[in-house]
Amino acid sequence: MVEDKYALRRFDAQSEGAIDRAILEVIPFDYPDSATEVVYETDEFTAVCPWTGLPDFARLVMSYVPGCSLVELKSLKYYLTSYRNVGILQEHAVNCILRDLVALLKPVSMTVEVEYRERGGIKTTAVARYEGE
Repeated sequence: MVEDKYALRRFDAQSEGAIDRAILEVIPFDYPDSATEVVYETDEFTAVCPWTGLPDFARLVMSYVPGCSLVELKSLKYYLTSYRNVGILQEHAVNCILRDLVALLKPVSMTVEVEYRERGGIKTTAVARYEGE
């Protein structure tokens, strides 16, 4: 009988409580009625599988029409980096990011798209949208 040496192997992953929402900062946007679309993009978004702890690498694109606030970019970088060791489903990560940024910025609209690199023959893209009230 061949023993499955991978059956009990996993890497430790942090809980969603490790996501650093407190680091996020806003700066004023002086043109709230301009319908300006702001797009931030990174190919360096990472989190980990909640079951195995194996890394998920992704391209993240966030676009929004701001109300009166913009997210300060250094704080956004630190916030996104805080996902690095968090065990979170891919579909949950995109919604978590959207929820946190909508609560912070109160934008007119926002879309967060995360395109995960292929793993195990499957590529995942998750898109979450917010349309203001």
